[in-house]
Amino acid sequence: MIATNPKPHAPAELADKETIDQILRKVSVRLMPILILANIFSYMDRVNVGFAALTANHDLGLSPLNYAFGASLFFVSYFLFELPSNLIMQRVGARLWISRIMITWGLVSASMALVVGPHSFYTVRFLLGVAEAGFFPGVLLYITYWFPSEYRARYIGLFQLAIPMATVIGAPMSGMILSIDHFAGLKSWQLLYIIEALPPIILGLVSWFYLTDRPAQAAWLEPQERQALQDRLDFESREKGYVSRFGRGFGLVADRRVLFYAALFFTTTSASSALSLWLPQIVKGFGLSNLATGFVSATPFVAGAIAMVTWGWVSDRLRERRWCSAIPSFLAALALGACVFTDNSVTQMIFIIIAGIGIFGVKGPSLALMTEGLTGAVGAGGLALVSSIGNLSGFVAPYVIGWIKTETGNFSYGLLFLAFVAAIAGVLPLFHWRDEKPLRVIQPA
Repeated sequence: MIATNPKPHAPAELADKETIDQILRKVSVRLMPILILANIFSYMDRVNVGFAALTANHDLGLSPLNYAFGASLFFVSYFLFELPSNLIMQRVGARLWISRIMITWGLVSASMALVVGPHSFYTVRFLLGVAEAGFFPGVLLYITYWFPSEYRARYIGLFQLAIPMATVIGAPMSGMILSIDHFAGLKSWQLLYIIEALPPIILGLVSWFYLTDRPAQAAWLEPQERQALQDRLDFESREKGYVSRFGRGFGLVADRRVLFYAALFFTTTSASSALSLWLPQIVKGFGLSNLATGFVSATPFVAGAIAMVTWGWVSDRLRERRWCSAIPSFLAALALGACVFTDNSVTQMIFIIIAGIGIFGVKGPSLALMTEGLTGAVGAGGLALVSSIGNLSGFVAPYVIGWIKTETGNFSYGLLFLAFVAAIAGVLPLFHWRDEKPLRVIQPA
């Protein structure tokens, strides 16, 4: 076991915590709203296929297995193109590349209204993954450019707040749109795709003028604030920068950290990916209307949104990542497993809501753990590979749920599968190596 490195001494001129807190409040007000909004529509445009499926699957002749395969293809192309995208972003700058991603995925998402059968459905879902690839790891990398490590769980939690909020906003919206029979010659599911594709295109244009690549370029900060924040980040990068013997690109796939974090990301995202795509159909099976299905489907995500912000703050406050990642996953595993033992729809929904607390509560601490472990030269490539490999859960988990539904005729055993994966997600952080520098607040010497 490698001994823990001694605590480094910051230079005397490094700004104190109170000053950094004040600067980061300005940074968060400037950057976080647009990043959160972009992430909301990112998830909305990838999972609105779950709501469109309530009517589109019949029109397009999609079986449960056809739907699961096509919906999951997004994550295959996402996997293939995420690392190149992140390396390009590091070269051309976050402002340009994040804006490009948003505009491109909006255009492709709108083209979902043009699909006419299984093969065109597969094609556009694959292209949507190509268009959006790099957004999530790119923003994670972008956050490391602006926020020191001990602040990241709360701000990554705020960014990931978009996952439940995409359903909180999108579920009722999609339900209302689906209640429209026809408009201007379009069916309700076609209208859904077009309406929900417009915001990311607009946000992409706004981001070009609004985002700033690095603190040193932030004209909206005072010169002394820019310097103080950049000094703090540079100091932390020198102290915590990770160098891998596998390089910075595709060779990192053999690095133990990348593989560990990829497994953690895979298991912590499996349940959220599967529920986002299948929950509307699970709830619809309770005998509800499309509109009611939208509102009821949002409830686990409301609970998850609250848990995400609260638990991320707790993790930063305690300066602890391992148990703060494990506990929510164990909660999700217990709640999802309990769904198998009841046929009552109300009881099942209560368990799913409890599971939502764990599924989303784990996001901030686990992602903070990853950004703290993959820093320095390997940051861009490492985070991209973790995200691309881990996001294959978005292919595997929904497809397995679809296969189980086809074989058994119900979703209960699919939820049991998600419980098993969530349990693994709870165990993994406890094996995180202890030979790393401890999370701490760096104060001036």
